Amino acid sequence: MATQTASPVINKSLPVDGMSRWNQIQPFSPFSREKFRQLVIIGKAPQPIKFSERCTAYSNKELHRFFADPLNYSVEVK
Repeated sequence: MATQTASPVINKSLPVDGMSRWNQIQPFSPFSREKFRQLVIIGKAPQPIKFSERCTAYSNKELHRFFADPLNYSVEVK
């Protein structure tokens, strides 16, 4: 008798609050990872928050702002 494993639940939306890493953002991004990184450098995409050398995340609130209008997005100076 074959056992049936539960398939992972695929989240089809980006949460409004919280933080997301690239692998969570990628399905919603019209850009490649490298192009997104270049946009971050020039201030045309949300700035990452580094938690450690290998852990970087982005604010979901800023990502929603960015995805709503990627051509006119710019980082808000505080």
